[in-house]
Amino acid sequence: MEAAQYIEEIARRRGSVSTFHKVMAKHDFDVLRATDDLTKAIALRERTLDPATKELLFVMCLVAVRGDRQDVAMHVRGALRAGVSPAGVLEALELLIPLAGVPAFKEGLDVWIEVTEAEGLEPVARSA
Repeated sequence: MEAAQYIEEIARRRGSVSTFHKVMAKHDFDVLRATDDLTKAIALRERTLDPATKELLFVMCLVAVRGDRQDVAMHVRGALRAGVSPAGVLEALELLIPLAGVPAFKEGLDVWIEVTEAEGLEPVARSA
């Protein structure tokens, strides 16, 4: 299979193609296939953990190691598609606070806000 066909297969199988996939397909197709085979074996085939749990773990791990925002967003969307509620994804992110710290949590929160289009409450200005 050639690189362009492989990218189409990844898009069909995963529902999206990251910049990593696109660049590696063009510049080091062998490594792309090797990393994709590993991902298929570990994360994509049916094993003990359900897809929603796997997506939440990906989100948490990526945020904890300060992974790429695009990857975090892709897995937040994956968790939502797998049936996790926006509140459930937020709850998982909050578990990072005691382990990875508030700065890591806030980076994950920023991505969660972008993906879910969540809005905050604005204070009502009071005059003195």
